[in-house]
Amino acid sequence: MGINSVRKVLSTLAVSSLLLAACGGNEEGSGKNASTTPKGPAPKQVETSKFSTSLTNDKKAVDGGTFTYGLVSDTPFEGVLNRLFYEGAPDYEVIQFFDESLLDADENYIYNQDGAATYKLSEDNKTITLKIRDNVNWHNGDPVTAEDLEYAYEVVGSKKYAGPRYDAQTQGIEGMTEYHDGKAKKISGIKVIDEKTISITFKEANPSVLTGLMTSPLPKKYLAGIPIDKLDSSDQIRKKPIGFGPFKIKKMVPGESVEFERNDDYYRGKPKLDKVILKVVNPSVVAASLEKGDIDFAEITADQYESAEKLKNIEVIGKVGLAYTYIGFKLGHYDAEKGLNVMDNPKFADKRVRQAFGYAIDNKTVGERFYKGLRFPANTVIPPSFPKYHDDKVKGFTYDPEKAKKLLDEAGFKDTDGDGLREDADGKKFKINFATMSGTDIAEPLAQYYIQAWKAVGLDVQLLDGRLVEFNSFYDMLEKDDPKVDIYQGAWGTGSDPDPSGIWDKTAPFNYNRWVNDENDKLLKEGISPKAFDEKYRQDVYNKWQELIADEAPSIPTLYRFEIFGANKRVKNYDLQGGASEHWWDVSVTDDKPETSK
Repeated sequence: MGINSVRKVLSTLAVSSLLLAACGGNEEGSGKNASTTPKGPAPKQVETSKFSTSLTNDKKAVDGGTFTYGLVSDTPFEGVLNRLFYEGAPDYEVIQFFDESLLDADENYIYNQDGAATYKLSEDNKTITLKIRDNVNWHNGDPVTAEDLEYAYEVVGSKKYAGPRYDAQTQGIEGMTEYHDGKAKKISGIKVIDEKTISITFKEANPSVLTGLMTSPLPKKYLAGIPIDKLDSSDQIRKKPIGFGPFKIKKMVPGESVEFERNDDYYRGKPKLDKVILKVVNPSVVAASLEKGDIDFAEITADQYESAEKLKNIEVIGKVGLAYTYIGFKLGHYDAEKGLNVMDNPKFADKRVRQAFGYAIDNKTVGERFYKGLRFPANTVIPPSFPKYHDDKVKGFTYDPEKAKKLLDEAGFKDTDGDGLREDADGKKFKINFATMSGTDIAEPLAQYYIQAWKAVGLDVQLLDGRLVEFNSFYDMLEKDDPKVDIYQGAWGTGSDPDPSGIWDKTAPFNYNRWVNDENDKLLKEGISPKAFDEKYRQDVYNKWQELIADEAPSIPTLYRFEIFGANKRVKNYDLQGGASEHWWDVSVTDDKPETSK
């Protein structure tokens, strides 16, 4: 997932094996000499069509071995090491080695019967019954039970839960809202049938149950006695977390590195590697680290690709990511007590002003100049990695500064004092604070390009506090609705489920724009209604929804991304497709030592 590439994991879908998440927008760069505007001839574009999604190494694996994983980031991982509580992608990259969801997914991100549990849907599609395999155990030896999954839902449904996953899909479970509101002591739709069997019943049949159902249990006995509002800060989650995945945490340097040892009690059988070492690697040295064999695997950013492609000791694989970058507008705040977004900031109330921001920037040129073609223009907020639901007919915001100027004129935002910058419709100065993250060398020049492009149509945009914001601090500002932030650049990883409720629903904490719209509510509900089991119906709903977002412009989608990864040539059995991307138990090495570039 790469340097800041997936920032916040959203909703119940995110807790499945494939994650719905917020991404960093500035993780890739074009070098220290990158121009502040994308002018001049474009650099050589990366031929993305040549990349496979899986490694080709077919040599015989050695018995055991140590694998070193590079967590590419310019910031430490936070260390909230639990699927229900973590928010940063770096934390997820740690979690993926030692914990799992109960259900596995196939190459199309649809749950299959190959994971720690099997499942069965009722005839009316409202109830899903999970049966956990008998040999699935927590790292401390306790069996993973139906009560552990029930407890996870009770935690998420509690008023004291500090995480973001009490969302529209969770609320669709029978009795969940009554439990959340304190009107019931148990969630009526969740029934523990026996030690290893549990059923979950929804108020209405939901087509996302097979791509987005939350199946991440919590070790109830291990966490016993810890108040729900203290769980995310407890040692059991921060310092001594356990899971039931292929590797166990042996030791950890907080924020920097983790040493994992093989879990011989793993339900699929003994993992092929003896040990995994995860360490944070600065994005500026990824190619050098791969070249020296210091790491076996890492995401390669655009500014590192030119160096990485010359290396003889690695294989590069890639795919179109489940993500998009965007410019967001702060339209209100989140009322935590009511669990609702409130749209009460009038600064960008006129959608024509929001649309103007989109038409003022040249996403095609940005993708070519800054990202060497590894980013390409985004026309909508469902990326093409969802071919069934991505609507390529949505026009999006193509570069048209004259249209931007016209929209601002129509909205009454005109330069009334002759300084070249527009005042608002009331004739007052219209200064806009722009928040964006630090990252690699591209972060500053890209931010300056946006500022200049907006200035060219008369918008007075300033970098918030005159500087880029550190990764974790940036998202804290968005979550807490810091009044200094007017607009921001972020990104979302959409996850394995096409349902976008996790970031667009009026109840979603991760609806950072705080945008609330009746038609949005209606379409989101229709998208996970019983009728949506008809694929054509669901496509039509999401096409209408994408058109709505494009028209209302609560966010301006800017770029999609092609993600590439480098693996040492000794690495075997890694695949980026669907659920296989988490099958670390199957990864092996074919030599005791990494190859180095000759």
